[in-house]
Amino acid sequence: MSRAHEVERIEFAGTVMCLRVDGRDYRIDIVTQSERLARATPTQRAHFEVSPAGYGIHWPEVDEDLSIDGLIGMTHRCPLTEAAA
Repeated sequence: MSRAHEVERIEFAGTVMCLRVDGRDYRIDIVTQSERLARATPTQRAHFEVSPAGYGIHWPEVDEDLSIDGLIGMTHRCPLTEAAA
């Protein structure tokens, strides 16, 4: 199974997440995306995990999960739905 996204880098500058995904750079205002992440410390924000399938990012110390598609404004088809068709 191929990954939905390749997350190459996640960094924060204040309340802006600098995200490099699939070779493209995105700047995301985390205040509008996640109140938990906006309140997190720099150390908590730096500790993240990308899901094995490449669909999401998890911050275990903050108990937050964000969809990569939602962050970058795109949609993937669900492989389970396509296999059932």
